Amino acid sequence: MDFKKILPIFSYIFHPIFVSVYGTLFFFSISKNYYYNPQILITLLQVTILTVLLPLSLFFLMRSLGMLHSFTEASLTERRLPITIQAVFLFVLINESISREIFTELYFFFLGGLISAVFVLSAVLLKFKASLHMIGISALTAFIYGLCNYYQLPLSSYIIGICIFCMGFVASSRLYKKAHSPIELLAGTAIGIIPQLLLYNYWL
Repeated sequence: MDFKKILPIFSYIFHPIFVSVYGTLFFFSISKNYYYNPQILITLLQVTILTVLLPLSLFFLMRSLGMLHSFTEASLTERRLPITIQAVFLFVLINESISREIFTELYFFFLGGLISAVFVLSAVLLKFKASLHMIGISALTAFIYGLCNYYQLPLSSYIIGICIFCMGFVASSRLYKKAHSPIELLAGTAIGIIPQLLLYNYWL
């Protein structure tokens, strides 16, 4: 089996559009005893609608209008509107759906995502193409690290190790597809990790 042919799969599995759902699922998998099932289901539904279903619907609309051409690759010009839309949806999510008092860790996860979206949009305006895939997987890894540390989860080192391996697979996938340079991957990693780690101090 040619391993290089498998690498592009990671670009789809860890597409940034799915990261919010992954983070939410992991959060509730370790904190479900603190919430009622209806709270969990409603929150998952809201996150899925605002971060997956609506963006996907808009993607297909923009592709039909010729504004976007690929789910995993996008030029600098094509990035502006999707990133702006993502930032707006994250803003709505943390202001209308994810209460800081009730879902503290999750609130700061999405706030970090919003900050990363603002940074990457600024980079786009400056003609720099940071990797959105690395922003997503790096932010998710930092969030999972924070949760593992905060809740003192068993097997934390294994969970974090798996996340780091996934980061490596995603980076390799982006290089294999020639979607980014190493500098763009490193920039995406920093934009994803730094806001999460800084905000982690607020929900300790």
